[in-house]
Amino acid sequence: MQGMIIRSTGSWYEIVTDEKEIFKGRLPGKFKLKNFKVTNPIAVGDYVDFTIENTVERTVVIDKIHPRENYMIRRSVHKTGHGHMIAANIDQSILVVTLVLPRTSLGFIDRFLVSCEAFRIPAVLVFNKIDLYDEELAAYQQDLIKIYDSLGYQCIMTSVQTGEGIETFRNSLKNKKSLISGHSGVGKSSLINLIAPDLQLRTGNISEFSLKGKHTTTFAEMFELEPNTYIIDTPGIKELGIFDMEEEEISHYFPEMRALLGECKFNNCKHLNEPGCKIIEQVEKGAIALSRYESYLSMLMDEDSRK
Repeated sequence: MQGMIIRSTGSWYEIVTDEKEIFKGRLPGKFKLKNFKVTNPIAVGDYVDFTIENTVERTVVIDKIHPRENYMIRRSVHKTGHGHMIAANIDQSILVVTLVLPRTSLGFIDRFLVSCEAFRIPAVLVFNKIDLYDEELAAYQQDLIKIYDSLGYQCIMTSVQTGEGIETFRNSLKNKKSLISGHSGVGKSSLINLIAPDLQLRTGNISEFSLKGKHTTTFAEMFELEPNTYIIDTPGIKELGIFDMEEEEISHYFPEMRALLGECKFNNCKHLNEPGCKIIEQVEKGAIALSRYESYLSMLMDEDSRK
């Protein structure tokens, strides 16, 4: 039999078939992934073949993982040198960000976008809680949208309180399998609950002490909003480490830098302080946003995206 993984708890996986039957699956003990350093061999969104083990308890053994169209991975927080697969076979990846309570850093946004570029997954930015912005913050947000929009990333502005942008957000999900990410506290679950109240995802209050959200999601889950429309809700991601990426590759995943590939004086230019660097020249001219270049340097130095 075949099915799709819709929930993972670490050792057991919830599987749904085309006939909407639900099974509880596990991997056989001998199962190993060759040459793939991840802490979890299966992710939500994976298609698998399985054999029924117990018809009463509806438990099955997973025999095969189908080849993936794509996947999203982050650096494992528990195992050095390994990654943790967040989801597989997705049509788009949505990052919910806020500029206040809590503030999402530009470094984190750019790391997310670089990850999407690396795995060839279209990315969407949702700027939430816009009802909390004063005039200055609203102007700053427009400047950011101008930067990301010019790079080809769809930007949506939303407010759960006023309902602004909610229909645009809902429409962006139609007929797609969407991964939805963001720091804890950005209002991700509240947004989803607004467009799919039947799901009743848990929401957490912002801790006044740390101004960071309390974690409410502990593992990735997939939900069907309507036929052919799925969302994958992920745990609040604190830090998105660039996983298994060579230094010379990083600039390739910045569209504005990729467009200038081969135009620097030196073939092995790292765009740091080399003479004849086209990237630095464009940053000085204002053609490449300084914030984006700073994010690039941070990734090159492998700094924490939360700073």
